[in-house]
Amino acid sequence: MKEQCTFRLEKPEDYRAVENLIRESFWNVYRPGCLEHFVIHELRSDPAFVPELDLVMEKDGEIIGQNTFMKTVIDADDGRTVEVLTMGPICITPPLKRKGYGKRLLDYSLERAKEMGFGAVLFEGNIGFYGKSGFDYARKFGIRYHDMPEDSDQSFFLCRELIPGFLDGITGVYQTPAGYYVDPDKAEAFDRGFPQKQKLKLPGQLV
Repeated sequence: MKEQCTFRLEKPEDYRAVENLIRESFWNVYRPGCLEHFVIHELRSDPAFVPELDLVMEKDGEIIGQNTFMKTVIDADDGRTVEVLTMGPICITPPLKRKGYGKRLLDYSLERAKEMGFGAVLFEGNIGFYGKSGFDYARKFGIRYHDMPEDSDQSFFLCRELIPGFLDGITGVYQTPAGYYVDPDKAEAFDRGFPQKQKLKLPGQLV
């Protein structure tokens, strides 16, 4: 029997708790320290941010997970601009990772996005996890990641149609929303408002 969890929209009074949750989840994962808690802090005021999909997951009255979506576009090869979603940061509190909560949060989030009428979600992630929720390699849909050669390894770039056939007849280049590119110095200053944590250079980090 699955443990009871609830989903709801993030509220302003949740902001610090959610930022700390994200910080704990991403710390030393992709780089020494992390930027993701500053990213969500900045994204909330971005015009592309989708507040109706700014979600938290609760268990026993505590926020244990969150997910966020942004509007972005595919610059299609035929000249069209196709609006899609991208996603993240998404996380579960570290003590509850790899216990199925992440998939429950993801599946709920995607269903909400579908109900709102969005046609597809594209983002960077691990097919081993996200494939279980219907994602596939974006190249199979004819969508390429911006600023990368077409013959480069883009296995990190994933796509899921929320509306079947939404991307039929569309090939083109996905554009990452500008809001994800934050100033590392500003992120460092923001991080000083949180409890001190040790930054470590670990194998497998991207930076």
